[in-house]
Amino acid sequence: MDSPSALSLIPPVVVMAVAVWLKRPILALVVGAVVGLLMLSPGQSLHNFSEIAVNVMQDETIGWLILVCGGFGALIGLLIHTGGALAFGRLGSQLASGQRSSMFMTFVLGVIIFVDDYLNALTVGEAMKRVTDKYKISRQKLAYIVDSTAAPICVIIPISTWAVFFGGLLEDNNIAEKGQGIAVYIQAIPYMFYPWLAIMIVMLVALKFMPDLGPMKKAELETQAGRPFESELAEQQPKIANHGQSHHASQQMPHHTSDEYAMQSIEEEFESSNRHGKVHNFAVPMLSLIFFTIVLGNSLSEPDVLKGVIATLLLTIIYYGVQRLMSISEMMDVMMNGFKTMLPAISTVIAAFIFKDVCDKLLLPQYVIENLSPYMTAQMLPALVFVAMAILSFATGSSWGIFAVSIPIVMPLAHAVNADVPLVIGALLSAASFGSQACFYSDSTVLAAQGSGCNLISHAITQLPYCLIAAVLAFGGFVYLAM
Repeated sequence: MDSPSALSLIPPVVVMAVAVWLKRPILALVVGAVVGLLMLSPGQSLHNFSEIAVNVMQDETIGWLILVCGGFGALIGLLIHTGGALAFGRLGSQLASGQRSSMFMTFVLGVIIFVDDYLNALTVGEAMKRVTDKYKISRQKLAYIVDSTAAPICVIIPISTWAVFFGGLLEDNNIAEKGQGIAVYIQAIPYMFYPWLAIMIVMLVALKFMPDLGPMKKAELETQAGRPFESELAEQQPKIANHGQSHHASQQMPHHTSDEYAMQSIEEEFESSNRHGKVHNFAVPMLSLIFFTIVLGNSLSEPDVLKGVIATLLLTIIYYGVQRLMSISEMMDVMMNGFKTMLPAISTVIAAFIFKDVCDKLLLPQYVIENLSPYMTAQMLPALVFVAMAILSFATGSSWGIFAVSIPIVMPLAHAVNADVPLVIGALLSAASFGSQACFYSDSTVLAAQGSGCNLISHAITQLPYCLIAAVLAFGGFVYLAM
């Protein structure tokens, strides 16, 4: 296109429509890119798509992202297979001696296992559900605590799969220079109001400083009376009794097929893991990851995640090899399977890069800036971004996909109105975190329910009031900063 036009809005609208309709963010991004290329040049659309795809795959950021995400997946596979993750969870459960301490230990375990929300949800739920059952804590409350310390924790800790993914997108969209994506991400952490508030609220609930609300109160009363509670809506859904049934039950709900693949792979790894694993086989790699990431980086504010995960993998292979936990060939198989669980994330960001290039050719950023900047102020932008993206993330169940779609539109506008960039990034990440936790069929919600042995819909309904409280307070925070 020679000049910005309203037609440039068609591909993003198509992406949002397909994402809401089919709940498949990767397909939505590809369809949106194809629609945009057909608008540019129908006869050259195939050639242009292949050319853009090759250019994206040659991008330094994509290469970095594949290595880091794949490295995280390989490390997670090793942690699960040796039984170290479950052993660490069992250690926490042994420190529980009552209702309050068991819930608080669940919270603490969720905070410690920060590297990935999938690993977090399955490990903590599996380790603590028998303990919380003993003290007559409802499975709904266990699932809520697990869910609230999965994505929210991973968002605010920069050594996680979330930080790696979003840091890569920040670099690709020229918000951060090459190699500085994580550093810019760290600047936005103080403004990620929703995850901070979600963690604070769940801690208050775990310590019984905040009362049970609505459906959660009913679930707790019924459990304490010896009658496990399921909501009327949940009773219409198949119940999740254990890991063997959980994946089958999750298939009853519409969620992303790519995420289903990743979740099923991790579940299978849990089922085949060593049930007599040792705590140190989890603690040593996790501490090494933190140490190497910080020490091998330029500073505390510029950690080198790639060097950190590579060094950790090398140390872990040697550490497990000395103990003869697995043969080298078995470790390679486990690491490859772990790498595969990251394919949905890698595919999402590749599709997002392609879509972003198409939007640039359609002059979408210029059109948005020209038409919205006269009516937008730097102060009101973060609050509006949070509300709009939170609604979309909740509707689609896609936290990463929505961020990938929205960042090429929102960030140029933020620059145009001189908005605080870390604050806007914080609003986007807050919205993504809200959608991940609150949506009834997001991967985080499904895994938290599965790991805790709780009905999916019952978990989603009982935790929703807490999610909405955190979301309203987060919106208030963005509005307050605009004053």
